[in-house]
Amino acid sequence: MTAYSVGLLILRVVLGVTMAAHGYNKFFGGGRIKGTAGWFDSIGMKPGTFHARVAASTEMAAGIGLALGLLTPIPAAGFVALMLVAAWTVHRHNGFFIVKEGWEYNLVLAAAAVAIAATGAGRYSLDYLLFKGTSVYPWLHGWCGLLIALVLGLAGGIGQLAIFYRPPTKA
Repeated sequence: MTAYSVGLLILRVVLGVTMAAHGYNKFFGGGRIKGTAGWFDSIGMKPGTFHARVAASTEMAAGIGLALGLLTPIPAAGFVALMLVAAWTVHRHNGFFIVKEGWEYNLVLAAAAVAIAATGAGRYSLDYLLFKGTSVYPWLHGWCGLLIALVLGLAGGIGQLAIFYRPPTKA
């Protein structure tokens, strides 16, 4: 057991559970999908119900995937896409700092997920358990992991914004 492996485990689990909890809250907390859908409609992500379900499902899947260290670059890409869309639709007009509803938190979550994709999920992960010593494992960390997380994440986020985001007009 090394501090490096334990450190990666702690980071993966905290990031993953945080993101999964965010998705769980969209499904089962406060306003549930209906309330989340209304909010998505109000910020220009239409149809709101579709985006509420996609966001909640992606947050849960990406969070659980990262926490478990399963095919790590793919959940990391989910973090990038989610945080890009959140930063662009909600936070970009508020500046950088989270205390002013800025995009600082979005950047930290996405960057941490990409960093994990680059380093690999570590010894205490399903990637290591299932794929160490196979031809799949090299794709799950290093430059491959980093590029997969960035390219898929940016393509997903930009694609979603280009296809669906229609900011509300100011009165």
